Amino acid sequence: MMKNTLKVVLLTSILPFAASAETELSPWYVGAGLGVNNYEPNCDQKTMKICGEDSPYAWDVFGGYMFSDNFGVELGYRDLGMAEWTDYNNKRNDAGARGMTAGLVAVVPFADGWSVSAEAGAMNYLLRNKKNYNTEYYSDSGIAPYIGAGIGYMVTENMKLQAKYRRYENLDDDAFKTLEMQSNYWGLELSYRFGAKAKPAPVAAAPVVAAAAAPTDSDNDGVMDDADRCPNTPANHKVDANGCSIYENVTEQHDLGGILFDNNSSVIKQASYAEIEKLANYLNRNPEHTVSIEGHASNVGSPAYNMTLSEKRAKAVANALSEKYGIDASRVQSVGYGVTRPIMEGSSAEANRQNRRIEAIVTSTEKRPVLK
Repeated sequence: MMKNTLKVVLLTSILPFAASAETELSPWYVGAGLGVNNYEPNCDQKTMKICGEDSPYAWDVFGGYMFSDNFGVELGYRDLGMAEWTDYNNKRNDAGARGMTAGLVAVVPFADGWSVSAEAGAMNYLLRNKKNYNTEYYSDSGIAPYIGAGIGYMVTENMKLQAKYRRYENLDDDAFKTLEMQSNYWGLELSYRFGAKAKPAPVAAAPVVAAAAAPTDSDNDGVMDDADRCPNTPANHKVDANGCSIYENVTEQHDLGGILFDNNSSVIKQASYAEIEKLANYLNRNPEHTVSIEGHASNVGSPAYNMTLSEKRAKAVANALSEKYGIDASRVQSVGYGVTRPIMEGSSAEANRQNRRIEAIVTSTEKRPVLK
């Protein structure tokens, strides 16, 4: 004899109250739930030597139809989980049942929102195992009758929570004559009934003799007119407690193009001064902007030498901006990156030509309204 307890999470069917003549609730409902299950016999099959640790989870989904306030029918699908044991050949075994169910349900209300229920039906079960341990194969199907009882509470007019007990009989492996099981389970279930209760006719309000004027918000910014210091703010602006637009500083970067150099040279080409002049004109038109002159080198020679060369190239352009075109030195920064940021990979003639360059990155800080 041996003990085989299967803990199963089981979603059992729920029987919501049927609609009365005063309501418009639909007779249809759906649900699901969780619970625990105990297979019997408890390890006293002749093939069982040692009980294993059973799978603790099972699940259930269902739907039903109420013919009246107290009587209905329900269909569902249940998985009762798996049991494990070791046989006398020291092989590990597992088996469990799942399948479609059909049953009749009865509901009796006894207090505000509370009811008791009873049910009877059958499960078209499939007995199977995973054969995780290269063990015996159990597989059969059949019809297992069940009965049940429960107590439930209407959480809302459509949703019901219920505690359930069910007893299954004849969950047997008739094909191999190895298992004869029954099942007891306890579960919690939640169901939803479609439709809504009929609403009572509205009662006419008594006439108001006098009413105080309601506060108004003319620009719909959430601040009443009597406290709004900034009327007519745009509808998409966030506002403070005084009804005024909230602003934030936004920083943006713009790449204004590059300047190329000869090989192993930090001398600015005459043709490049036209580009530097364009950059200077842009900075003069936007005095709040700053610029970072970034120097780069081709992948010829040592990395350390190229880093120094790129710094000289950046410094040459930065000096030209300040000394030749009058841009305040505080607005100009120079930095060298050597060969670390090529725009064209490799060391071909074209790659080297494009990588010997200066890039001007202009940064602007702009005050903008915060939008909703």
